[in-house]
Amino acid sequence: MTSGTTLPARTSLSVLTLDGTAPADRELLGGKAYSINKMRALDLPVPLAFALTTAVCTRFHDEGGTLPDDVWSAVLDHLRELEWATGKRFGVGPFPLLVSVRSGAAQSMPGMMDTVLNLGLTEELARELGEVTGDVDWAQDTWQRFCTGYGDIVLGDSALMPPADPYDQLREAIGAVFRSWTNDRVRAYRERHGLGEGGGTAVTVQAMVFGNRDAHSGTGVVFSRDPGTGEATLFGEWLARAQGEDVVSGERTPENIAQFGAHDPELHRELTRIAEVLEREHRDLVDIEFTVESGTLYMLQCRSGKRSARAAVRVAVELVREGLLTPEEACARITAEQARLLADEVGVAGGAEELARGVGAGPGAASGVVFTDTDEASAAAAQGTPVVLVRPSTSPADVPAMFDSVAVVTEVGGTTSHAALVCREIGLPCIVGCGAGVTTALAGTTVTVDGTNGVVYAGDARGDESATDPHLDELLSFLPETLPDDHPLSVLHQRQALRD
Repeated sequence: MTSGTTLPARTSLSVLTLDGTAPADRELLGGKAYSINKMRALDLPVPLAFALTTAVCTRFHDEGGTLPDDVWSAVLDHLRELEWATGKRFGVGPFPLLVSVRSGAAQSMPGMMDTVLNLGLTEELARELGEVTGDVDWAQDTWQRFCTGYGDIVLGDSALMPPADPYDQLREAIGAVFRSWTNDRVRAYRERHGLGEGGGTAVTVQAMVFGNRDAHSGTGVVFSRDPGTGEATLFGEWLARAQGEDVVSGERTPENIAQFGAHDPELHRELTRIAEVLEREHRDLVDIEFTVESGTLYMLQCRSGKRSARAAVRVAVELVREGLLTPEEACARITAEQARLLADEVGVAGGAEELARGVGAGPGAASGVVFTDTDEASAAAAQGTPVVLVRPSTSPADVPAMFDSVAVVTEVGGTTSHAALVCREIGLPCIVGCGAGVTTALAGTTVTVDGTNGVVYAGDARGDESATDPHLDELLSFLPETLPDDHPLSVLHQRQALRD
């Protein structure tokens, strides 16, 4: 099931085997499949997979939301290859081949599109799986996870049951992922980031590995450097006996990656080594999703990590020091929006009353009125009210309201959840894991969110502009003495000149 097994090569540009040699680029494969293919080429431990390319997404929508018959035939061919390589059969017990069906556009949009896990189970196969493994609880947990996810994502109601035929499950799930390209949260994300219409999403079909398998299993997300500060240390979170959506959904509060190291030092060392390999390959901070099944480590995805503006500067400068970037490349890594966020960044005044404390997930400080309902939050923002969105947890459906807010606070969830990633990327101060009851306690009040230190203060407690940053000073030293006004870093260059 890992990178040591090679599937027979194929030449179609509709469905491609991700064996490290796929003849396609990111625009055709989408980011997720591209990263799988790249990790396979590096001989990293990756579950076997194939991808329906972004070109199929266009055909799917052009043909009225129908998967073309020739593409479905190619999917079945590749599925047979997965059966051959894994020694398991799709839809056949007692230990069937189960797959995940994942989205993946060329541009990273964490959590915006849909993913279905554990696909291929039926009630009868779940019973057989429990009997053959001797672990009925695990088999039933996997079955329930599949039913809930499939019902919610594909059928639109988590109470509805999946089709009894696993092949019908697969075809409908592929269609659901392609349809998610046009959902409201994707449209809001693409509009917020100026991404235009784009070329659609690919769909990755990958052999499942099970983070919920036993006490030696789990799942996590790590960054090769701290995405909030840019510090060169492994940063991330881990949940034992869990699957990927448990971490990134923000509905559970995970352990940090150091605690994972305490559970299994050997796997932690291997994960650190792989993160270093992938960072050097990408010449950038990377975000890695991983799963451990019964003590075996698997890489599921790697992408350029979403980061705060301040982290973007530190990472760029330190990669220059390490010889991975030129000074010119480092300056080009900082966007005009990141420069504006840095120029506008403020701190918190001393003596403010603390109302709540959690984990800082999006640096910076902002003040506003607390709203706990997403529709009410967006309506208030449209009237000019600075909105602080406070929720028990956030889901991708909350993203449009998050874009309308000045800060986000949650009761549960971790710093690698989709909500935290979105906030860091767009410069929203964000605090996660503040504890039960915070939503009710803060509703309707004016607060200041200090996402750097993870503290919510009463009233408008914003202070002066943030302290100077030696990494920013070093980055600006790479620039010429004069810059045109339309240069992405001109606002920082001008502020530096005033300080000098």
